[in-house]
Amino acid sequence: MSSPAPDATSTVKPPVIPIVPETPKGVLEDDEVMVSLYASRKKIHPRSVSGLFSKWRWALVWFTQIIFYGLPWLEWNARQAVLFDLEARRFYIFGLVLYPQDFIYLTGLLVISALALFLFTAVAGRLWCGYACPQTVYTEIFLWIEKKVEGDRSARIRLDESSLDARKFGKRSLKHALWVLFALWTGFTFVGYFTPIRELASLSLAASLGPWQTFWIFFYGFATYGNAGFMREQVCKYMCPYARFQSAMFDKDTMIVTYDKARGEPRGARSKKADPKALGLGACVDCTLCVQVCPTGIDIRNGLQYECIGCGACIDVCDEVMDKVGYPRGLVKYSTQNGMAKGWTREQMVRHAFRPRVLVYSSVLAVITLAVFVSLFLRTPLKVDVIRDRGALARMVEQGRIENVFRLQIMNATESPQRYQISVDGLEGVMIASETEVEVLSTEVRSAAVRVQLPPNAAPAGSHPIRFTVRSTAADASEVVEKAVFIVPR
Repeated sequence: MSSPAPDATSTVKPPVIPIVPETPKGVLEDDEVMVSLYASRKKIHPRSVSGLFSKWRWALVWFTQIIFYGLPWLEWNARQAVLFDLEARRFYIFGLVLYPQDFIYLTGLLVISALALFLFTAVAGRLWCGYACPQTVYTEIFLWIEKKVEGDRSARIRLDESSLDARKFGKRSLKHALWVLFALWTGFTFVGYFTPIRELASLSLAASLGPWQTFWIFFYGFATYGNAGFMREQVCKYMCPYARFQSAMFDKDTMIVTYDKARGEPRGARSKKADPKALGLGACVDCTLCVQVCPTGIDIRNGLQYECIGCGACIDVCDEVMDKVGYPRGLVKYSTQNGMAKGWTREQMVRHAFRPRVLVYSSVLAVITLAVFVSLFLRTPLKVDVIRDRGALARMVEQGRIENVFRLQIMNATESPQRYQISVDGLEGVMIASETEVEVLSTEVRSAAVRVQLPPNAAPAGSHPIRFTVRSTAADASEVVEKAVFIVPR
């Protein structure tokens, strides 16, 4: 029996077919999306700020640069006061003359610098980075030049966004010309610590610099130009290892730049006359000026970040804003994690700063510094190296005497000619058969051949210890005793 045919009024629904959207080209299947891990750099235009920490930063800029650029031009005893003469292997630091044999003092200086860095970091965070690091100092100088040529932050941003015209080309050309001149001056001064700077200036004016002098002037100048003019905060964020391991030296009693979240949140704009409590707002007016003045472009309100160099610019600008709206200062300030969590006063935080870690760093630093300075003060300005003549270990001379020949390298570390007397002892009858006095010019190294003789049968065959004494005839009578070995043949 056949089924009845549908009448004209009935509707037949078509089957439902699921529609799968087509995968766009360039997108992987199974919901896999390529995500780039590289973020292009956004140029940072720090806003100018004035305040206590800004003044301290500029004071250290002036202090460090007056020393760096001025020190090579000072004279001491008719020579450059500070000169590291690598060719002659002498290092002059005012009245002190050092030789490669005095490398231990450089080691001591590096240890002192490292311990000082650890101490300052444990007490107050990245003070070195924020105020005295060459990258910070030269970035501040280059930013000052940029501001004088192109204007403040808003003017520089507008100039970046504008199309290239005669005005923009002129400003940029002048800025880069000043940058290059300053960078070359910096490179010239750097090389002036290794080549007498007055001689270097004469060679530069005569266009007759040597290849290595030319290389290092341009290399150091290019490094200054690139790091301070273009890379800036990228050096601090990605190239400087200190930014990565600083957290190992921090603890909850370390003074750091801190945002008072309990007082500042919730943040929001409001009129100057409005009551923030009535609006349910904190002290932060969300002006973002703390971000605009930051040289690394971070928001300190997000907490401590490794990019923060502790320069205090956000403190200065936030205090200005608090003064304008009539709120107490200190929304952003130097504080400690324990101080913020427990509501300590500044006096309480200072008391907790003297904790075991800081006391250990301070004690070790004081001991090593004292040891280095005492060693320098007691250092004998005379060095002697005894080298045996390898041509003949021992030989028989007139009257059956036994002779050994030594070569004494005598280094006069003073800046005046010296006469030295040479004597030997350690064996009965041992004597010097050559000249016993030698004259050595200032800061000179002189080699003296010394023939040492021993009467026959004065000692059995073998090696016997002897001592050379080299004594200055000057008033200070500096003296050095060096051991050697006298060989009696069988």
